[in-house]
Amino acid sequence: MNSHTHIIIIGGGLAGLTSAIHLAKSQIPVVIIEKDVYPKHKVCGEYISNEVLPYLDFLDINLTHLKPTSISELNISTIKGNMIKSKLPLGGFGISRYTLDYNLWNLAKSLGVQMINDEVLDIKYNHKTFEVTTANNDVLTSDYVIGAYGKRSGLDKNLKRDFSQKKSPWLAVKAHYKAHFDSKTVALHNFDGGYCGLSLVENNTVNACYLVNYKSFKKYKNIKEFEKNVLYNNPHLKDFFENSELVFEKPITIGQINFDKKKPVENHIFMLGDAAGLIHPLCGNGMAMAIQSSQILCELLVKNYTSNIYSTSEIEKLYIKQWNETFSRRLYAGRMLQKVLLHQGFQQIAQRVAQVIPSIVPQIIKQTHGKPMVC
Repeated sequence: MNSHTHIIIIGGGLAGLTSAIHLAKSQIPVVIIEKDVYPKHKVCGEYISNEVLPYLDFLDINLTHLKPTSISELNISTIKGNMIKSKLPLGGFGISRYTLDYNLWNLAKSLGVQMINDEVLDIKYNHKTFEVTTANNDVLTSDYVIGAYGKRSGLDKNLKRDFSQKKSPWLAVKAHYKAHFDSKTVALHNFDGGYCGLSLVENNTVNACYLVNYKSFKKYKNIKEFEKNVLYNNPHLKDFFENSELVFEKPITIGQINFDKKKPVENHIFMLGDAAGLIHPLCGNGMAMAIQSSQILCELLVKNYTSNIYSTSEIEKLYIKQWNETFSRRLYAGRMLQKVLLHQGFQQIAQRVAQVIPSIVPQIIKQTHGKPMVC
């Protein structure tokens, strides 16, 4: 296949699919290249802040038929099980990536987006035109390329992105369970070397997703042994795993998760979502950030498509500026929050402070969340 289109999106996750829907609704030719076939489970916390609802309405994305779970409260426990409880200022909802991504994929396809199941191996930029090469030896060209391929990709090494040259110690494990669980609560439970998020998604199913330092994990033979010897030291996690039924055949994992700073534009490629900057799971807001990053970029691309008022370099500068204004503070807050809550001594101090000044917790939550998106 050799063809040209205005925009190529690499990656069919939340950022890529919402971008495709936004652009297609504005009658802009767009192609998505996604290596996986949907529906498919992904390692993810599967909680989305309500800040994205105005944008989803703008895109005519109605999720009510998917029966997401309404979430309004946050519980955080220390390694020893001491609990911090708080209301979520905006609230959110739980929905699996298996269901959500598949729904958005079908919506984008119905809007005329060209969908290609393939893996992108390389991207070259020559004289204002991109050349995208895939594993099937197809070569596609475009005026713009959007990188929305998630947490980790071999493509990052080909593009020589700084963080891709470093080894990361983080491993994530995710599975769905049947269990008695408070539907309105998202819980973050700390354990030695990491933390585990629990929240309800559709079909009365609990998503359990935890992040762990690989050095801690590799001391044990398998996931089950690790959970019993490490996670079970937190009484809340012990109670959950002992009284739940695994829905998956086995948990799914992803390694080399990198939380280093990333650039919103690399080699003239616009990066969205996790490809632009991954927020720590403790902040519970990565899905909302992915969706909002697509809005920031697509508004610039749509405006320029109809009026041609910006050069490519001007769009890049505007996107970087708006991305940093929207997300830099959240990412910094996430990194600081992780350092505090992964330290057992700091955990105990934070728990005591939260008991004395309960209003401080919603204020901290606000540092990693945005206001309702304006459309």
